[in-house]
Amino acid sequence: MSLYTVKGPVACKAIRQLKSNAPEWLTRVTVREGPRLRHRFWQPGGGYDRNITSTDALRAVIDSLHANPVRRGLVARAADWEWSSARWYAGQRPVELEMDHGVLAELARG
Repeated sequence: MSLYTVKGPVACKAIRQLKSNAPEWLTRVTVREGPRLRHRFWQPGGGYDRNITSTDALRAVIDSLHANPVRRGLVARAADWEWSSARWYAGQRPVELEMDHGVLAELARG
């Protein structure tokens, strides 16, 4: 299964949702490619796999993922992004995405 097989349908659905429910957000995902404007849901490039072999590496990946909406200018703090697990890690409850308590315990021990 290619990454496109997963990312393509997710991007199409997300863009449709934005067009229907939050068109003001479309400018944030609009990019110019030559003379053409298009909506880019994912960052450019194919992505890559990571082997996570320690809790330090896991924490670094989680922190980097949490920072994505901040880097993109969508929110001021990672915990402000409604769909981010950063809210859960920051102790905010209730959250949209409940996390496995074992993961946090493992990170704390790491």
